[in-house]
Amino acid sequence: MYICICNGITDTEIKDAVANGATQLSDLQMSLGVATCCGKCADAACSFLPNPEPIPLVAAGQVQILKSE
Repeated sequence: MYICICNGITDTEIKDAVANGATQLSDLQMSLGVATCCGKCADAACSFLPNPEPIPLVAAGQVQILKSE
């Protein structure tokens, strides 16, 4: 099932990322690109994490895109 429509990311891809060590939303953003466009999928993506934390609400267009240093 698609979780992130903007980037075409499925629940299987998110589960695989978690199995490979992703523990927080930023890990999923860096490895898959999930929740880097509109951000509406952030809660759904986080539900696959081992210890999901609440996602702060942001206004449309204020989703932070994380980049590696």
